[in-house]
Amino acid sequence: MSGSIADEATALVDLARERGVVVRVLGGLAVRMLCPNLPPRSRDGQDLDLATNAASRAAVRDVLEERGYVGDRHFNALHGNKQLYFAHPETGLTVDVLIDKLEMCHTLEFADRLGRMPYTLDPLDLLLTKLQIVELNEKDVDDCLQLLVTFPVSESDEPGTIGLRPFRSLVGEDWGWWRTVTQNLERIRSVAAAEPRPAIAGGELDPIAQIEALERAAEDAPKSRRWRLRSRVGERVRWYELPEEEAH
Repeated sequence: MSGSIADEATALVDLARERGVVVRVLGGLAVRMLCPNLPPRSRDGQDLDLATNAASRAAVRDVLEERGYVGDRHFNALHGNKQLYFAHPETGLTVDVLIDKLEMCHTLEFADRLGRMPYTLDPLDLLLTKLQIVELNEKDVDDCLQLLVTFPVSESDEPGTIGLRPFRSLVGEDWGWWRTVTQNLERIRSVAAAEPRPAIAGGELDPIAQIEALERAAEDAPKSRRWRLRSRVGERVRWYELPEEEAH
């Protein structure tokens, strides 16, 4: 196995597709793959993050083993219902496989939307993997901005757009999601307005206009009874989980 981590990710998705298995890339690498015309950001020791569904769990393991990866038996036995971990003994590259959903500060269900893009999660789902982080760091901000200057916010929810329909559904159902997302959108908008960001130099879309469209959608989204009941408590009670890194 040789080449870049993006080449390896592409090869894994292609091999899985040949076997009839649905696997997609997520994380910062997925953003890089979807935004190849924007300035790359260096990432030391980057791992490969993949997404699949529960029905494909065993087949994904077979694909990775065929490619030379070795599973962490202890970790996979404990957490294999939601996450698998593999490492390549020759290259040292490690692979995390998330199954059906991402569980961090909030839970993002992606199983039903896995096949929307050829190699990665859909732009909206990738954006939400970042916007659900309560303590957003600079790399996460740049990932969000790269997606926002590349893919249009759209009512159509066609693949390759940041679809407003599923966005409204998510933030209108869960007050916690709404609170974290709106806080992060406000922060990203302030950052983008304050100074030029090298990460989005040459981006085709206006990030401020894109963010404002998402903010309007979050405000206008029909709110569920559950949302309204939780909103009465507000920030007096923590509305997000404190994710813990599972030891491999």
